[in-house]
Amino acid sequence: MAGIPLSDDYPVRRVPAVSYLLITANVLVYLLSPLSLLATWYGVDLQVRACALESYLLRWAVIPTELLAGEQLSAVSSCPGSDVTKVVWLSPATAMFLHGDVVHLLSNMVYLFVFGPVVEDRLGRTRYAVLYAASGVLATYAFAFTQPGSASPMLGASGAISGVLGAYLAVQFRSRVTTLIFFVLPIRLPGWVLVLSYFVLQYFLYISVALFPGAEDSGVAYAAHVYGFIAGLLGGAVIYRIRWRSGRRLSDVH
Repeated sequence: MAGIPLSDDYPVRRVPAVSYLLITANVLVYLLSPLSLLATWYGVDLQVRACALESYLLRWAVIPTELLAGEQLSAVSSCPGSDVTKVVWLSPATAMFLHGDVVHLLSNMVYLFVFGPVVEDRLGRTRYAVLYAASGVLATYAFAFTQPGSASPMLGASGAISGVLGAYLAVQFRSRVTTLIFFVLPIRLPGWVLVLSYFVLQYFLYISVALFPGAEDSGVAYAAHVYGFIAGLLGGAVIYRIRWRSGRRLSDVH
């Protein structure tokens, strides 16, 4: 992206409860998972910890081949007790609350904290929650279709948050966002510059993955970011238009 966003100048009219709840849930899930060093109940031995993490990801993360097949596939593992029962169709929802490390978690939560409240205020809490979830699920399926043979776990809220950024472009692109450039220089940028730079970068990286064999080994689901953004942009525009028209009709009645 163009930088690290710090704040948006749009004055939200009420507490963005859904955004704060999502941030809290993501942080708590990470802290309670074997990915967090604070979760000592998973064991301190490296091998035990690695096996706990493997089972955890097999159960809750998305495996593209499983998702497209619609059923859990047998996994080859040297870990004892690694067999898990998984509801495959729920994995796109559960994977949205998993993060690989602290940097992955914080980078997602910073953008959700800055842009989420604005989109929530413009769309309404229920519509915003639906858009967030739908963008994340659609982004996950899009990535699975681009990597149908992948058996690597996919996790993270990036697809859903990309949807929030897309919706932001549709409903409140005129805002100015205080952004930390090069990690040291705060500057106010138009919101559309920041979110569009994100999309252009993700699209470029997505195309690079398609053009250069082996680039998918980067471990980043760029396709999910791109399609999540597009889903959020279209969904946000439609929802906002419907809400605006409904509000206008009510004002005409009164």
